[in-house]
Amino acid sequence: MIVMKFGGTSVGDAAAMSRTISIVREKLRSKPVVVVSACAGVTNQLHQLVDLTEAGERDSCEEIITKLKDRHKDIVDGLALSVAVKRPTPDTSGIYATIEKFCNSLWTLCKAHLGGQIPDADKAYMLSMGEYMSSNILCFMMNALGLKTALADARHFMITSANYMSAMPNVPEVVKRATNIIDKAFKNADVVVTQGFMGVTMEGDPTILGRGSSDYTASLLGMVLDADRIEIWTDVDGICTADPNLVENTRGIGKISYEEAAELARFGAKVLHPLSIEPAASKNIPLYVLNSMNPSAEGTVVLASSCIFDGVKSISYNENIRVINIYSPKMINTSGFMAKIFTIFEKQGVSVDMISTSEASVSVTVDASVAIDPLVKELSRLGNIRVDRDKSQVSIIGKNIIGVKGAVAAVFDAVSDSKIYMMSQGSSFLNLSIVVDRPEMVNVIRKLHKVFFENGN
Repeated sequence: MIVMKFGGTSVGDAAAMSRTISIVREKLRSKPVVVVSACAGVTNQLHQLVDLTEAGERDSCEEIITKLKDRHKDIVDGLALSVAVKRPTPDTSGIYATIEKFCNSLWTLCKAHLGGQIPDADKAYMLSMGEYMSSNILCFMMNALGLKTALADARHFMITSANYMSAMPNVPEVVKRATNIIDKAFKNADVVVTQGFMGVTMEGDPTILGRGSSDYTASLLGMVLDADRIEIWTDVDGICTADPNLVENTRGIGKISYEEAAELARFGAKVLHPLSIEPAASKNIPLYVLNSMNPSAEGTVVLASSCIFDGVKSISYNENIRVINIYSPKMINTSGFMAKIFTIFEKQGVSVDMISTSEASVSVTVDASVAIDPLVKELSRLGNIRVDRDKSQVSIIGKNIIGVKGAVAAVFDAVSDSKIYMMSQGSSFLNLSIVVDRPEMVNVIRKLHKVFFENGN
């Protein structure tokens, strides 16, 4: 059995879905479980719909729902035409009715909460509607093309916490339910399609796992089902040595370790969701990152560290961060002071990415999207606080970086014209990170890429 996840661009229109179906057809012998995202851009529209509903914009809400309905019907029409080339034109009335039903349920919730606060459970249901529609369309069309396909509703097995908008799976419950549901679905099918991103509480209330979390759904299912491999199909040729949108001469990475992939995801790379690595690693399941727009490309395979060579693999970044600097002479020769600091971070629910300490000061980085005013106010009771804004974090990722001779010197040489606010090397020797002014970030990434990947290294 294999688990295949297809992102929004892989199901974004009729042509993309046709490519996806062709890719799945090639894997029938492996019993594919297909996890799909919403069509590209649909989740953004649903977020907009939520905002407009709470703002009381009835006409705008109706307009978005009409656009969603028309777009998904257009995808069905495009796929039906492609089916008709080799087979009788499929009867699309059933899938049209399904799309109508989902859009009507959206409109019902909009009218119920127009001009008011939408409860988180209802909000989660609205935001997961894209996955419902894309999965139903894909399942319908695969059957129309002769692929015996069953639809397994993720609400029946993806049991989560009650943190509706950013839920965490209840793994023991997922294990208990998913295997039976998927096995049962395969009794009368060669392919099983399900949804990423979404789940339900033990009580059946809708939840979502957060943006980009379909990767996590796929990896978790792969672990639960003891899959032979997990394939993440996206719109890039695997993981690269840097963001191709910023650097011209990037290279594809053929192999990378679970630990390196986790660091890349954690420090800003968008190819994989940060939580998607651990489930695959726990069962030592190969995780492939592949391009549905270019299926013949080699892509990247994520494997156990013992299969991977030492050295720098990629340069990642977090474009917009803040540095919180805490200075207090009370820290000198005092035990427990760091505990006090991080108790405050925990209380305020703020996650730290980088940390650097000296005898009387601590500097940490947090994402710029995090509200830090209450945190800073409470920290100020411990010492003097300075917040540096409009900064970027650049991270050099690779196995056993400490063993790469001259790596630190190369970093300093590459950024000699830029001001470095922090520098940190992870205790696992997987990353070396620096903080620079945000306007300098792209230039720094390009210089580092030249040093590590373009100068004969």
